[in-house]
Amino acid sequence: MFLRFLDRFEEVLISFLMAAAVILIFVAVFHRFSIGYAADLVRYARANDMPELQAWARSLYSTINGIKLTWAQEACIYLFVWMAKFGAAYGVRIGIHVGVDMLVNKLNPKWQRITTIIAMSGGILFTAILVWIGSTFVYHVGVGGQTSADLEIPMWIVYLAVPLGSALMCFRFIQALWKYITTGEIVHHEHGHVDGMDDAPANQSGGSPK
Repeated sequence: MFLRFLDRFEEVLISFLMAAAVILIFVAVFHRFSIGYAADLVRYARANDMPELQAWARSLYSTINGIKLTWAQEACIYLFVWMAKFGAAYGVRIGIHVGVDMLVNKLNPKWQRITTIIAMSGGILFTAILVWIGSTFVYHVGVGGQTSADLEIPMWIVYLAVPLGSALMCFRFIQALWKYITTGEIVHHEHGHVDGMDDAPANQSGGSPK
């Protein structure tokens, strides 16, 4: 039950962060271009002696310019940081991280098993160290009271992505190692696989099956 909730939470969080970043980038770019177009409209109305259009364009420019989105770039960076950290854990879970196994595949089964266990244990150790170092860093940033330049939020909230994401990634490595030790299976993602297409017919060319 807990694992199912954690899996779902991980997927929802990553999707939310990605959607929020994309929407924010779109709004910020639209806002920037809108200011430019409003300024061009003011110049056009002035050059063609159109006082009513000029007044309306000035009002539009003032309204758009009054919406301050200077914080959008900073917010997008932080959203992508959180998405990257939890996305890395998701990658371990479904087996999409890059791995060079050409040498391992040439070993006999005994040494393949030993090498794989060592590699996964290294992942566990590395992410555990990141949790420790990240937690210490977040603590010191929180004590220092540092805030971000534009959003003016406590920076420890931003940096919290490091220990939390690393902790989840460490847990996923432990899961993968336990599954390999108990079943001999390595979590692997087929790059040609598309979710929801498992039951698709093998023949997609329109011809009748033989």
